[in-house]
Amino acid sequence: MFENEILDAKRVAEEFLEQAKLKEGNLVVIGCSTSEIAAKSIGSYSNEALGEAVFTAIYETLCAQGLNVAAQCCEHLNRALIMEAEAAQQYGYEIVNVMPMPKAGGSFATAAWKHMKHPAAVEHVQAHAGIDIGDTLIGMHLRAVAVPLRIAHPSIGCAHIVCARTRAKYIGGERAHYNEEMA
Repeated sequence: MFENEILDAKRVAEEFLEQAKLKEGNLVVIGCSTSEIAAKSIGSYSNEALGEAVFTAIYETLCAQGLNVAAQCCEHLNRALIMEAEAAQQYGYEIVNVMPMPKAGGSFATAAWKHMKHPAAVEHVQAHAGIDIGDTLIGMHLRAVAVPLRIAHPSIGCAHIVCARTRAKYIGGERAHYNEEMA
């Protein structure tokens, strides 16, 4: 079930990783609308099985690279994020008391809660990069300078994909020199 969506999700994650310039331990935020994947209006067709299929495909791909993942909840939980408690503590994020459900948090975040070893909810993150599946607006959870990534296959099912990485701010004037490894 959902073989095409699983293949799409793995391909998106792999193309994202090729361009994102991430290091082990970096944080990736993912927002996902299963409604949009299924060609419905965002928030109208939450599908637990689809959320689980897409989450596990992307999560396994990113975790294999040593990355931390934060799954954005829907607006019914104020776009809180689900991540491993250990990563939340490592980054200094305050853990809040809420558990996502398909109609309050979304199917993708519910799958994150189910599949993470020690899931925790936080209100805000400043991720190094992100994948937005179905125009869920993850920008509020990225660091200040986001750089769009153009992947070759920007869809999972019928959902539009937007990917971004972040970079350090350039400061200084015309005499400043910059570390290209941080670009």
